[in-house]
Amino acid sequence: MTLRRRDLLLVVSLATAVATPVFGQALTPTVAAVITREESTASIPDLSGTWIHGSIPGFEPLRSGPTSLVNRSRRSLAQLLRDLSIDWRGPGVPPSENVSNILELVGDYTNPVLQPWAAEVVRKFGEMSLSGVGVPSPRNQCWPGGVPFVFTSGAIQILQQPHKIAILYNYDNQVRYVRLNQSHPVRMTPAWYGDSVGHYEGETLVVDTVGIKVGPFAAVDWYGTPHTEALHVVERYRFIDYDAAKEGWERDAKENWRAQPAPSYRGKYLQLEFTVEDEGVFTTPWTATVTYGRSRGDWVESVCAENTKWYSGKEAAVPRADQPDF
Repeated sequence: MTLRRRDLLLVVSLATAVATPVFGQALTPTVAAVITREESTASIPDLSGTWIHGSIPGFEPLRSGPTSLVNRSRRSLAQLLRDLSIDWRGPGVPPSENVSNILELVGDYTNPVLQPWAAEVVRKFGEMSLSGVGVPSPRNQCWPGGVPFVFTSGAIQILQQPHKIAILYNYDNQVRYVRLNQSHPVRMTPAWYGDSVGHYEGETLVVDTVGIKVGPFAAVDWYGTPHTEALHVVERYRFIDYDAAKEGWERDAKENWRAQPAPSYRGKYLQLEFTVEDEGVFTTPWTATVTYGRSRGDWVESVCAENTKWYSGKEAAVPRADQPDF
């Protein structure tokens, strides 16, 4: 998916507009956490409000063990900023290390978590990106991303209610619902975001999602890694302190382009640790993290269907109904 420079600037600007000015500043939640009969006041974390991460593509690979794919195409951050006509806003000069070249998305198809056929899909995706051919994805075709693909969205809002949680994603107004303290139905029809059920384990929200639909551009990441309807994702949301958040940023900074967090903020951060398994694609379950900070930035509207020329000569395959729903 080699995006035209204008379109990459759109992606970067959306993340930066929400993240850069106030990343890490405190925000009074707009929705209070609620208490059910199953949990006590002390155990339920108040996760409500707006959270953002400034990383593109967004996953923080673990230092060791089975983890998410990284980009084989590398470029120094200084060069990448010049290519995107973006000023460096961090202290001093940009780090000299090479990071993921978001202008070329070449997933590491040698990652041992991939079954051979899936590795070949990722390899071909990367070859097309290197050749300048636009490769479609849920993001640039205006389709629902599903999980974990939707975690690449820069900002989320969490709305806690007695029996469910709603998670809103700023990119293309996507939303998920998590039913609390319930089980997955025995039979289910696959859906774009599957069936998500959650519960609290102490101060951690655990979300279990199955039944994720396989669409025409289905992928778990920006590198075209496929999935089947056997995809199973477990998310764990918990508060962490600055030092723990910094550890995640350091892992992230070795791989991805990211906006700089506010250096003076020492409040709570939100860590999403997620584990992905799909016996049809992966050789083993793998895990990665995303680190969010608070924001007072505006909730930036981002409507994919209003920016459909994602690569030269092609319009996005925006979903259309063959017949009205009414």
